[in-house]
Amino acid sequence: MTLIVHKYGGTSMGSVERIRNVAKRVAKWARAGHQMVVVPSAMSGETNRLLGLAKELSPASHSAALARELDMIASTGEQVSVGLLAIALKAEGVESVSYTGWQVPIKTDSAYTKARIESIDDARVRADLAAGKVVVITGFQGIDAQGHVTTLGRGGSDTSAVAVAAAMKAAECLIYTDVDGVYTTDPRVVPEAKRLDVISFEEMLEMASLGSKVLQIRSVEFAGKYRVPLRVLSSFTPWDIPIEEEAKSGTLITFEEDEQMEQAVVSGIAFNRDEAKVSILGVPDKPGIAFNILGAVADANIEVDVIIQNLSKDGRTDFSFTVHRNDYARTVDLLKAKVLPALGTDRIEGDTRICKVSIVGIGMRSHVGIASKMFRALSEEGINIQMISTSEIKTSVVIDEKYMELAVRALHRAFDLDQAAA
Repeated sequence: MTLIVHKYGGTSMGSVERIRNVAKRVAKWARAGHQMVVVPSAMSGETNRLLGLAKELSPASHSAALARELDMIASTGEQVSVGLLAIALKAEGVESVSYTGWQVPIKTDSAYTKARIESIDDARVRADLAAGKVVVITGFQGIDAQGHVTTLGRGGSDTSAVAVAAAMKAAECLIYTDVDGVYTTDPRVVPEAKRLDVISFEEMLEMASLGSKVLQIRSVEFAGKYRVPLRVLSSFTPWDIPIEEEAKSGTLITFEEDEQMEQAVVSGIAFNRDEAKVSILGVPDKPGIAFNILGAVADANIEVDVIIQNLSKDGRTDFSFTVHRNDYARTVDLLKAKVLPALGTDRIEGDTRICKVSIVGIGMRSHVGIASKMFRALSEEGINIQMISTSEIKTSVVIDEKYMELAVRALHRAFDLDQAAA
């Protein structure tokens, strides 16, 4: 029998009726002869509610001990979901059993609130599957070497599902969401956006890292590394549509060497408004400066994105980089306390009203002039570029946040993405 992993997001689990529909859909796949592992998220809004309660009580200072307790709290949302779904499956006449991440166990490191999966012991799950049961496993969580509950960061249920699929060598991992696939860009910004039938792991990895919220980036990394076929599809289609039709719907994330991959020059436009820019002015232009600045930031577990160092003048230079907006205040405080005094400057500037807009496509490798076409389209709209970052298959620009939607629409039009095949 073919092993299939289903993952359902919070909106799919948002009410008793929706959980019933998920159970009916899973039961349909089980009755078709598939072994089924299901990874549901917490009910929509539940994790925010739980963390909101914690925030009301938490001290001002952040510590590893506090992060541990936040994981203890946040993990309970998924525990409720798996229990409810297992009950709903039993009501459908399907034998099922639910497990938390620590019961499987899914072993992680100890980076609370954003832990990474290290291994999965699937013996218990395989025994239940062999006994004809559907196994429902909490997403988003695991257990570290000391026995503490950990969570994988927001969207971590995607990563859990792909990791389980990889560990168990599933035939496919189906990610059910509130959208029906991966689009050329966000349809709420560009109504003409088209759904992609197929996209490469590389392109999806860039799209996820650049702000596309369809999949958590680590889930795409996992799928690409372990070659897990991944499909994004909607949980709001009728549960009783023919299984053959459902199995071909949505967007398949596959490998570039797949002969069916059409090598579009640009596959999509990604954007991220959760960015903030930090600039340190007048730092000494000498070896080790980048490490002195960014090493301290990395030690604080703060992720840095775009980096620019200006040309030196009179032995001094300006150094700019972007971080997630939630990390902005902590980054500035850290630099003022630990880095600037050692650099001999106190000049630091910040901007929390920026965004990043990117074009992505594996076809960019074999086509010239793509970046200049992007810059021309932005210039024609009067949009100033503050920072630029490039790789083989993407070009990103940092611009003023107020121009984000205008930029996305202009680029979508410039690269004819509204003509893409649906």
